[in-house]
Amino acid sequence: MITDWGGVLTSPLNDAIATWLDADQIDADLYRTVMRAWVRQAYDGEGTNPIHGLEDGTLAPAEFERLLAAELLTVDGGPVVAEGMIARMFTAFTPVEPMYDALRTLRAGGIRTALLSNSWGNDYPRDLFADLFDAVVISCEVGLRKPDEAIFQHAVDLLGLTPADCVFIDDIEHNITAAEALGMRGILHTGPAETLDALSRLGLSV
Repeated sequence: MITDWGGVLTSPLNDAIATWLDADQIDADLYRTVMRAWVRQAYDGEGTNPIHGLEDGTLAPAEFERLLAAELLTVDGGPVVAEGMIARMFTAFTPVEPMYDALRTLRAGGIRTALLSNSWGNDYPRDLFADLFDAVVISCEVGLRKPDEAIFQHAVDLLGLTPADCVFIDDIEHNITAAEALGMRGILHTGPAETLDALSRLGLSV
C-alpha cells in the first residue's frame, strides 16, 4: 500500500489553509485566485511554475515563500510576511489516527507500505516513519513529483513490487489517474471511513 501524506494521514489541507489565512489575516479570495492558477498549471499545464519547483526540489522553500507572498495581501491591503510562511500554512495539520492504525495493521499483517508525498518544504513526523513504512519517497528529495510516472515507479521499485501489486491512496484525482495509468489500483481519499472501506473491499484487513 502506497499512500500520500498531507490530506490523507493528516487533517484536510483546506482546513489547515483556512486556519492559516485567518491567523495571518490574508485576503482569502486573492490567495485562492493565485493558488488556483498555480495548481492548475502544475497539474494541467505545460512548463513550470513555483509549485513544480518547490515539489521537485529545484526551488528553495524560502524563494517559494517570497514569490507567493509577493502575490498576496492582508485583508487591510498590507504586505504578507514571507519568512516562515510554509510552516504557518501547515501548522494546523493534525494526524488522522485511523489511517495510522490501518498502516500499522496492514504492515503487521505482511503488507509492504510506502509513503509517496509531494513536499512543500514542510516538516514530516519522521520519527514515526520506521514503524509505518518500508519505503519513503519525498518529492524534493528524489527530484520528481506526482503525477510524473517516474516517481510512482520509484516507489514501487523500492518496495520490490510491480505496479499491479500496489494500491495507491491520494486526495488529488490527478495523482490517482496517473497511478492507475501505471497499473496500480487507486483510492481517491475523501475521508478515513471511506478509504478504510475501500481497502476492506480490496481484501485488505484494516
